[in-house]
Amino acid sequence: MAIWTHPIDLAQLTELGAKALPGLVGIEFTDYGEDWMRARMPVDARTHQPFGRLHGGASVVLAETLASVAGSMAVPPEKVTVGLEINANHLRPAMSGHVHATATAEMLGRSTQVWTIRIEDDAGKLICLSRMTAAVIDRQ
Repeated sequence: MAIWTHPIDLAQLTELGAKALPGLVGIEFTDYGEDWMRARMPVDARTHQPFGRLHGGASVVLAETLASVAGSMAVPPEKVTVGLEINANHLRPAMSGHVHATATAEMLGRSTQVWTIRIEDDAGKLICLSRMTAAVIDRQ
C-alpha cells in the first residue's frame, strides 16, 4: 500500500526547491513507488570539492532534500517534515555525470520518520549510504 497522502507531481517537487539550495545544486525529482522516492543531482563544479570529486556535503544535501520532501508527501497536509538527524557513509568517489538517490521509508510515525537513502552513480555503484530521522512538524 502506498504511503503518500498527497498526489505526487515530480516536476512540482523539483520546482519547489528551484530558488533554494536544491535548485542551486540541480536536484531533480525523477521517480517514486509505494514507499520510496528518487531524485538525481549533477556531479559538476557546483557539487565538487576542490579536488574534482563529489563533495560529501553535496551528497548530504541530496539525501536530506529527498528524504524531507518524501516525508512531507507522507503526512497530512497541515504537516511537513524536517531533518532532525542525518548520517552519511561516503563509500566511493564520483567525478562527473549524475548521482541518483533513492529514499525508502523505514518508519513513519506521528512525530518522527526514519528514511534510508542510497546514492549511486550513473553505473549503479553505491557512492553514499545515508540515514535520516525527520521530525513531523506543523506547516505553519
